[in-house]
Amino acid sequence: MLKFRTCTHAHAQFVYHPPRCNPRLWLTVSLPESLLFVSTLDGNLHAVSKKSGSIKWTLKEDPVLQVPTHVAEPAFLPDPNDGSLYSLGGKNNEGLTKLPFTIPELVQASPCRSSDGVLYMGKKQDLWYVVDLLTGEKQQTLTSSFAEMLCPSSSLLYLGRTEYTITMYDTKSRELRWNATYSDYASTLPDDDTKYKMAHFVSNGDGLVVTVDSESGDVQWVQNYNSPVVAMYIWQREGLRKVPHTNVAVETLRYLTFMSGEVGRITQWKYPFPKENKPKNKFLKNLNPVFTVRIYVFVLSEEDSNIVRVGNITFRPKEVLGHGAEGTIVYKGQFDNRAVAVKRILPECFSFADREVQLLRESDEHPNVIRYFCTERDRQFQYIAIELCAASLQEYVESKDFDRHGLEPVMLLQQTMSGLAHLHSLNIVHRDLKPHNILVSMPNAHGRVRAMISDFGLCKKLAVGRHSFSRRSGVPGTEGWIAPEVLSEDCKDNPTCAVDIFSAGCVFYYVVSRGSHPYGKSLQRQANILLGTYSLDYLQTDKHEAIVARALIEQMLSMEPHKRPSAESILKHPFFWSLEKELQFFQDVSDRIEKEPLDGPIVRQLERGGRAVVKGDWREHITVPLQTDLRKFRSYKGGSARDLLRAMRNKKHHYRELPAEVQETLGSIPDDFVSYFTSRFPHLLMHTYLAMRTCASERLFLPYYSTAEQLAKTQAQYTVHLGPQRQNEPCAQNLPTHTSSSEEPTHSQPVQVSHITPVESVPSTSPDEPVSPHLPVQTVPPTAPALSTQTDLHSQTVNPTFASESPTDPLRKKESSQCGKHTPPGPSTLDSEPV
Repeated sequence: MLKFRTCTHAHAQFVYHPPRCNPRLWLTVSLPESLLFVSTLDGNLHAVSKKSGSIKWTLKEDPVLQVPTHVAEPAFLPDPNDGSLYSLGGKNNEGLTKLPFTIPELVQASPCRSSDGVLYMGKKQDLWYVVDLLTGEKQQTLTSSFAEMLCPSSSLLYLGRTEYTITMYDTKSRELRWNATYSDYASTLPDDDTKYKMAHFVSNGDGLVVTVDSESGDVQWVQNYNSPVVAMYIWQREGLRKVPHTNVAVETLRYLTFMSGEVGRITQWKYPFPKENKPKNKFLKNLNPVFTVRIYVFVLSEEDSNIVRVGNITFRPKEVLGHGAEGTIVYKGQFDNRAVAVKRILPECFSFADREVQLLRESDEHPNVIRYFCTERDRQFQYIAIELCAASLQEYVESKDFDRHGLEPVMLLQQTMSGLAHLHSLNIVHRDLKPHNILVSMPNAHGRVRAMISDFGLCKKLAVGRHSFSRRSGVPGTEGWIAPEVLSEDCKDNPTCAVDIFSAGCVFYYVVSRGSHPYGKSLQRQANILLGTYSLDYLQTDKHEAIVARALIEQMLSMEPHKRPSAESILKHPFFWSLEKELQFFQDVSDRIEKEPLDGPIVRQLERGGRAVVKGDWREHITVPLQTDLRKFRSYKGGSARDLLRAMRNKKHHYRELPAEVQETLGSIPDDFVSYFTSRFPHLLMHTYLAMRTCASERLFLPYYSTAEQLAKTQAQYTVHLGPQRQNEPCAQNLPTHTSSSEEPTHSQPVQVSHITPVESVPSTSPDEPVSPHLPVQTVPPTAPALSTQTDLHSQTVNPTFASESPTDPLRKKESSQCGKHTPPGPSTLDSEPV
C-alpha cells in the first residue's frame, strides 16, 4: 500500500516503461534492476553497474545545494545528505551547532517568524524528468506550469525531483539574511522483506566509493565520481529505493577499521587501489598500491541471538516485531527490566522521530495512548522504547485465533475515541489513523487489555489559537484512510482535527463489518473517497444496533468536515450506550414529556415521523400477554411514540407487580427488557434521541448529549419515510425534520420503515396533517423474534377487545410547559397496578 508521508523521500515515484514496438531494442537496453543510481553534490545522477560501478550514463542537473558564498556570522551550513542545518558562530561563539530542523521542514512550516525577528519564507517545486533508459538523455521535463518535449524514446524512466527554497529576512536590519535551495530525488518506500547485500562507503572530500559484500566482506568495486556522493538508489518494483551509505574520510576509508553497528565477524578486506589516482597526502604516498587491511565488519545475521545494548535499551535483533515506513524496524526489547517495543529509526528521519518523542511525552498520560519510556541514539540509529503491545487492530479483527481477553468491539472503539479525544484536547492531530496504528495492549494483572493509539510520526501539533494545519508539506496519511479535504483541490480551507474523525469513521466500519472498508477495495478507495462514494451494506437498517451504528458512521464520513461530530460528541453517541443506559434514557424522556401538551413543540417533534417508528400501531407488534396487561389499567394510542415510551416506563416501574407470564415475555431488567422493545421498533432509539435534542442543555439530559456548540455542528442524517411531513411547526425551527412519505397507511397497506436518507434529500411536498387518534387494525409481523415462541404466534393478531384511543384521554391534558422546565410525573401519571 502506498503511504503518503511528509518525509521527503516518499512522495513520488520513479516509473519504468519498457519498449513495446521493437523487441531487438529491448534486448540491448540495460534492465533497471542491474543499475545503481548515484547522486552527487554537483547535481549529477549517475546510472552505474551494480557489479562494477562503471558509469552507463549521467543525468546532469543543478547542484543539490545552492547557497550564498559570502555570509556574516552566524552562518548556516546545510548538510547535502538530508538538508539538515548547522549554525556556526554567533554572539557567544557557540561553535558548530546542529539545528533541530531541516530545510524541507522549514519550507513546510513557512511562513513563520522566529523569536529574534527573522521571517522565514519557503517554496517547494516538484519536477518530473522523462529519461531514456539506454542513453540517459532527457526526453521531457514536466512541471506544474509547462512541459518541455524532446525526442521520443521507446524505453522511458520517470524521475521525480523536488526543490526546496528557503529565504530568511531580518526585520531588524531589513536585509536578506540567508537563502538556500536544496534538491532531492524522490524514491518510493522499500519493501519490508528486502535485504540489501552490499555496503557502500564514500569519502567526504571527493567522489570515491568503495562497495563491499556485506556477507563475505570482499570488495566488489571501487570508483571515483569526482564529486561527493549525497545519495544512492537501487531499482525496486517500479521505483527507486534509497540505500544507505557511510561517509568516512579518505584515509579512514583506506586503512582504518569501520563498524556498521551490529555484532558480527572479522574478515580480510583486500583493497586494490586504482593506479591513476595519486594520493595527495604525503603519508599515503608510502602505501603500496595493493595491500590488506583488517576490517571489523559487524553483520546482522538471522542466526545471531546476541543482545544489542544502546544506553538503557537492550534488544535482540532476531526478535523483530514489525517494519514501518522509512526503513523503521521494531524489535522486542527491555528497558529497566520491563518488556518494551524498540523502534529503530534511520538518520534521515531523526527530526521526525524527535517530534514523535515530544508528542508522546505530552500525551502518553492517557491509558488509550501508547506509553513512551525513553530514547537512545548511537552512531547510526535512534531508538525509541515504547509500550509493548499484543497485536494491532488488524489482527484483532481479521485473526480468528486472536484472544480478545473480553475486549468487545464497541468497547475497543470507545477506548480508541477516548484516546483520540485526548489528543485533540491537546491540539494534536494524528493524521494517520488506521487499523495498523491502533494497538491492543498486553493483558494486565487482571487479564484485561485495552486499545491504544500509536505511531505519532505524522502527528501535527496545532499552535495556540489555531484549529487547522497547512497542506503545503504534502499529503500526510495512508492511502485509503485520508480524508477528502486533504487531497481535494477544491477545498479552500485548511484541514482540521476532522481529518481524524473521517479516518475513525472508516475504522469504525472496518471493525463492525469485521474487515470491510466503506470505500471498497484498496485500489479504488482513495478515488471513492474523493467522489464521496461509500457503501455500508453490512449495516442493515432493520436491526437496532445496525441503525445506530450507521447513523454515527454516516456523520463521521461526511464530505463536509464541519458536519462531522467531534471526538467528545462521538463518545456520547447512543452507539456506545449500554442497554441499561438506553432504558434509562427512554424513562427520562417519558418523564420529561409526560406533562407536555399534545400540541407543544417537544411532543410534536417526537411525534413527527413517529408513526413509522412504531410501525403504524405499536400495540400490534407486542406479545399477547403484554397486550392484555396494558388493557387492564389505561388506554394507549398505538400510533403514538409518546405512548409507547409511557408504556415502557410504566411496565418498568411496576415490573415486580406484573404477572409471571408478562415478566417472562419481557425478560429481565434492563437488558432483556429494553431489547424486547428495540428489537420490535429498531428506529425508536435514534428517533427519540434526535427528537429530544432541543432539551440537550437540561440537566436531565446532560449524560446523553454533547454541548450545544457540538450539537449545532452535527446535523442529523437520520430520516424515516412514512406519512406526510408536517410543516411550519414552531419546534422544528433550526432543526432537521424527520420527514415522511406523502401517503398515510391504509387498511390494505402494511406499515413499513424504509431506508435512512439524509434530511436534505427529502422533499417537503405533503400538507400538514394531524396525528390520527385511531389507526386501522393491521396484521404486521414483528421484525425480530420474541423471547417466547408461543406468545409470538399470537402477537401477529390484534385482539378486537383492545381499548380504543380517545383524543380526550384524561391523562393527556393540555398543560403549559416550557422546554427548560421539567416536572417529574406524579403517582397519578403511572399505571395503578394492583399489588
